[in-house]
Amino acid sequence: MNKNSKKGIIISAILTILLSVGLAYDFLNLEKFDLPNRKYRVYLDGEKIGLIDSKDNLYAMINKEQTEIKNKYKVSKVYPPKGFEIIKTNTYNTDNSSIFDVYNKIKSEKEFTVKGYNVIIKSADGNTAPIYINVLDKDIFKDALEAYVKTFIGEERYKQYLDETQPEIIDTGFKIENMYFKESISIKEAYISVDEKIYTDVDDLTKYLLFGDNNKRIDYVVVQGDTVESVAFANKLSASELIIANDDIKSSDALLAIGQKVNVALIDPIITLIYEELVTSDSEVQYQTEIQQDKNQYTSYKAVKQKGENGINRNTYRVQFINGTQNEGISFVGEPVVIKPVVNEIIVKGTKVYYVPPVEDGGGGGEAVDIHGSQVDNGATWGWPTNSPYIITSGYGYRWGVLHDGIDISGTGYGSPIYASLDGEVVQAQWGGMVGNEAGINVVLRHDNGYYTVYAHLSKFYVSKGQRVARGERIGAMGHTGNAFGTHLHFGVFTGPPYNGGRSFNPMRLWS
Repeated sequence: MNKNSKKGIIISAILTILLSVGLAYDFLNLEKFDLPNRKYRVYLDGEKIGLIDSKDNLYAMINKEQTEIKNKYKVSKVYPPKGFEIIKTNTYNTDNSSIFDVYNKIKSEKEFTVKGYNVIIKSADGNTAPIYINVLDKDIFKDALEAYVKTFIGEERYKQYLDETQPEIIDTGFKIENMYFKESISIKEAYISVDEKIYTDVDDLTKYLLFGDNNKRIDYVVVQGDTVESVAFANKLSASELIIANDDIKSSDALLAIGQKVNVALIDPIITLIYEELVTSDSEVQYQTEIQQDKNQYTSYKAVKQKGENGINRNTYRVQFINGTQNEGISFVGEPVVIKPVVNEIIVKGTKVYYVPPVEDGGGGGEAVDIHGSQVDNGATWGWPTNSPYIITSGYGYRWGVLHDGIDISGTGYGSPIYASLDGEVVQAQWGGMVGNEAGINVVLRHDNGYYTVYAHLSKFYVSKGQRVARGERIGAMGHTGNAFGTHLHFGVFTGPPYNGGRSFNPMRLWS
């Protein structure tokens, strides 16, 4: 390589180095080459409402200006509304919005939020929409839920259940074996708009759990002669519902003072507390009447040979309660223990008839005639419609504002026999019909005294319309068709056709 070529290469290298240094200097010299600015675009429900330099300054202004919200909810911080979004960006745009203008735009469009918790209650079947409850503190919901449970089972029993200190059953008694909510309940942290209902008080939330949206108190003023049972029935409540609505009434035997104000608002719980009990109790066994015939006594003769006495059986069974109301179905544990044997009534009736001699003019006679007419046992004593042992799981009265116009008898098992309580004619034997589809398969009897009896939720029937049946005759089998929660018989008594002008009354009056 000659001398001139080497010199050219050296000069080119020097120029390259100098050019590189110069370019680097240009990039580092901000006066000659400007970078984009870091800013924040503010959106509300997807619509851009401003471009600002500092998101922290916007958050600080919201928190500073919203003192009314902080005082109302006793919180230290207020947050932007739902639908608010702020996105960091690099831009050459210098057309900023003022923090104050963006704040006022947000304030005019939507309500601000506070940090709290969203409770979601979903039904077990998924057929109803979820219920949402907003609370500031998880403990508010926890304490309200505990107060709700105590309303139905009492504070002491709830504590005993949690501590596993329930008294053991010696002779008779009961204990809770299991407790749960039918719905699924979840809770998560959330930003809650202040235009939504936010619960900050345990008592207010407890009332909502018990009464739903209909949580306004309705007062009844006690007058002379009122009892818990009579006040409840007159206001379409059960005694237990009245007790739940009034903290100062502890039992159905509680004495009411004249002038006392009683809350008769109908409870409408938004959640379902289910608890299951093991129960050992004594129940009365009704005696039956046996008729013995005496051919040596005339038909006018009737005498009590043996007085009937009800027996007492001790039964152990499991039962489920739904928001304080006993489920219609139960399951017995083991066989009943006889505490006092039942003694059936025995009535002796004569069958001998008078002989009437013939008259002289030949006008008849000569045959046996009952001068008192044809004496027939008309079943004046009503028979019990099921086998024994049985439990009355629900009495006659109002439940959740609807009259339960009969008694529910359970315990004798699916398919066990159902008997006619009195002689009568079958008005219907079918599904639904005059008593409605909720009754499922049912039999309705019309009796000679003008009463009607209803036997509902059967698994099958053994009679047909127009058929004549006798007291004690098997007419059907126990089941749980229609609107029934567990295997049982719904037994109702009416003066006149059921739901067609007839009026129901408490069937237990038949045996009182």
